[in-house]
Amino acid sequence: MSTDHLVQQGDHISQIAEKYGFRDHKTIWNHPGNAELKKLRESPNVLFPGDIVHIPDKTQKQESRPTDQTHRFKVADDRLFLHLALKDFDDQPVANTQCELQVDGKSISLTTDGDGHMKVPVSRTAKEATLTFKDPLVPFDVTVPIKIGHLDPVEEISGQKARLSNLGYITRPLEEVDDTIFERTVQEFQCDLGLPVNGVCDAATQAKLKQLHGS
Repeated sequence: MSTDHLVQQGDHISQIAEKYGFRDHKTIWNHPGNAELKKLRESPNVLFPGDIVHIPDKTQKQESRPTDQTHRFKVADDRLFLHLALKDFDDQPVANTQCELQVDGKSISLTTDGDGHMKVPVSRTAKEATLTFKDPLVPFDVTVPIKIGHLDPVEEISGQKARLSNLGYITRPLEEVDDTIFERTVQEFQCDLGLPVNGVCDAATQAKLKQLHGS
């Protein structure tokens, strides 16, 4: 029976599909009942608390095959990938650096590529991860907590703050960022990117935030 899902903080389509027993998240995301949400949010992995996701009825698929033969059926692989891009304080890629990712109760050894990027498959129910990477020039480990699915849309102030934080413009807890600090941070970002400096995270600033952040 079809139903509606009220999005909570941290929800994303792959996680929602797993919850309702759908192997492929596109069955939900591409359903006509979610056309308006799809137009509003664009990315199925960047939802906002309070969004309504329509969960359609499940349908059965039947295949006819001769009973005197062996047949192989291939099921769609709807994997979720965690994509990370690491930069240092000089905005340079943390390239070819060994890292350790703790996720789903497992420890995964990874190495960033020449652009400081990593892409690793995770379970659709993963909510948190911890990334630890070591630099031979630094005598201690650097550990970064990661919340999977918690990035809000760029149109929301919470989403703007999160992207500015991930890009290194905010270095304090986000709950400590008041209106004055936020305005000054936006001004700094706009100045660096050659945008009109007005302290308002307008459409042009939001577009540049999405471009640099990658989502």
